Amino acid sequence: MNQETIKLIVSTGLVVIIYPIIRYIVYKLIDKVAKLNLYNKGHSKMIKKTLNVLIVFCIATILISIWGVDTKNLLLALSSVFAVIGVAFFAQWSILSNVTASIVIFFSLHFRIGDKIKIHDKDFPIEATIKDLKAFYVYLETDSGEKIAYPNNLILQKGISLCS
Repeated sequence: MNQETIKLIVSTGLVVIIYPIIRYIVYKLIDKVAKLNLYNKGHSKMIKKTLNVLIVFCIATILISIWGVDTKNLLLALSSVFAVIGVAFFAQWSILSNVTASIVIFFSLHFRIGDKIKIHDKDFPIEATIKDLKAFYVYLETDSGEKIAYPNNLILQKGISLCS
């Protein structure tokens, strides 16, 4: 084996070793945020799976660049695949936006399960208690006992305040 091949194998080995370390750190961060915000395990599991797919995509990109795959042919294949996936996601855009919003809500909102919030919607204002957070909906319950499944993407679009 020549010197260049050894460098490629060592670089690949390092990337493969780094993957579980990165995944472990990300999973611990998710668990810490979930515990702090009283999220259920199902929501944490969904976030972990989604972020793991992103990590694997990044690792695959790094490995492709290490091994110097012909980018012209690779980009042609990827653009074709992403065009098909894009059409499929366009048909399901609300699902994708709700999953993305779920990740943003998981890491950025300062509300916990059990907090009473007010959603400032001009047409349908809601004052309710957060009961659960899922991949597509935030489950709320009003003082009168009405149960509401509010889409995650709307949570990010509306003004929300914490009630005292």
